[in-house]
Amino acid sequence: MTYTGWILLTASLVGVSCGIVGVFLILRRVAMMADAISHTVLLGIVMAYIVTQSLSGIHMLIGSVISGILTTYLVQWFHSKGVQQDASIGVVFTTLFAIGVILIATNVGNAHLDVQHALMGEITFVPWNIIHVPILGEIPLATFMLSCILLLVILVIGLFYKEWKITTFDPALAASIGIPVLAMHYLFMTLVSVTTVAAFDAVGAIMVVAMLITPAAAAYLWTDKLLVMMGLSSMFGIISAIGGYYFALWIDTSISGSMAFATGGIFFISFLLSPKHGMLSNWLRPGTKGQDPRPTLPRN
Repeated sequence: MTYTGWILLTASLVGVSCGIVGVFLILRRVAMMADAISHTVLLGIVMAYIVTQSLSGIHMLIGSVISGILTTYLVQWFHSKGVQQDASIGVVFTTLFAIGVILIATNVGNAHLDVQHALMGEITFVPWNIIHVPILGEIPLATFMLSCILLLVILVIGLFYKEWKITTFDPALAASIGIPVLAMHYLFMTLVSVTTVAAFDAVGAIMVVAMLITPAAAAYLWTDKLLVMMGLSSMFGIISAIGGYYFALWIDTSISGSMAFATGGIFFISFLLSPKHGMLSNWLRPGTKGQDPRPTLPRN
């Protein structure tokens, strides 16, 4: 595969995996947890480097996942103590991210680890970090990791699909019939953490947040069926990856930033033109003036 092909494939894998997970973030109304986790994993990366003095290896993934899970537990703990959830996210997110930034500035020294890299990623370097995989041959490490994460996301969502639906739409009913709602919440947030970490180094925090939230929010405007919403969200992620890449080449700018910008463009088009909930559609349809344009929750 060509250099461009590997970049587009890697970005598309981010779009699909984040698009599927992002649907449940939107429906559970915890979208900003994506922003929190995508930034606080920086603390896990820095701590792993300080302990091992190495920027490669499984310890970076382990440190990042632990940091993401810690974020989830702290947010849930503050919320259980009476702090509003958005305030809990804001406090935990800013504090842990600030600790990571301070540690970078004081302890990392001359290592190639900086805030700019954490925010914007280095997707242009993805094709150069190669590993050998049996049967598949030599492929970029980021592409291999994201492929594994996508399979994991599909597996976990598929195995517990009914549980995800009922805990998302009616947690009280789920608890009454014996589904462990809190355990499912932590399992889902762990999945969000793992997905975020896998994409973090290649595409940076900005694109991770964009891919987790915006394609799912756009898909929410087009359908009220859960499976269709997941498919649309994944498709919007792929379109954003490909369109953003060529837009970045055209104006000679950041690839990850352009891909994130493309997700916003897709949402804006959806907000205007979606047949049921778009502003233009509501304006043209007779008898809809004054009605609430917000979509209802997906049915299935």
